[in-house]
Amino acid sequence: MDRAQKQQLTANLHQDLAETVCVVITHQTGLTVAEVTQLRRQMLGAGARYRVTKNRLAKRALEGTPFEGLAPFFTGPTAIAFSRDPVAAAKAAVEYANRNNKLTIVCGGLQGQVLDEAGVKALATLPSLDELRGRLIGLINAPATKLAVLLQTPAGQVARVLAAYAEKSGKSGGEAAGGDSASGDSVSGESADGATA
Repeated sequence: MDRAQKQQLTANLHQDLAETVCVVITHQTGLTVAEVTQLRRQMLGAGARYRVTKNRLAKRALEGTPFEGLAPFFTGPTAIAFSRDPVAAAKAAVEYANRNNKLTIVCGGLQGQVLDEAGVKALATLPSLDELRGRLIGLINAPATKLAVLLQTPAGQVARVLAAYAEKSGKSGGEAAGGDSASGDSVSGESADGATA
């Protein structure tokens, strides 16, 4: 690789890191081409990217990005996973490392904060932005779904349900009124007794 190619590679990696929220540094020892291809596909599927790096070039690429603090960790057979989603890269890297011990998690960074291996693994347990969006949409849609079911229910069934609620409310209201008048009698009776005494 000549000097121009190295500069272009460094510039591209710098651009990627400047636009990234999460970075995971890994060591890969003995991964076959097929395994690296599978890992890259898994990363892309999760919304992340995976790149084998030359340590010296990676350290240069880190300069001026929020991840400059990760430079000392670029030693040995290093590769990085990175994503704009705060957890996608960590989740994909940890899942793969759990299945294949040729990949080990070294450390990571989240919006400029350095994470140790345990921090990266903890980050991987959080739901991704897509999962959170799905949950939020589910919560928003739940009342709408119930309303749609109610609107599709035949009018007779709705009338019976409303009548049952009205009847239930009427009984509970009558009992409450009766209880109040009874208590009112006992209070007035006591006041009368008090007046007589």
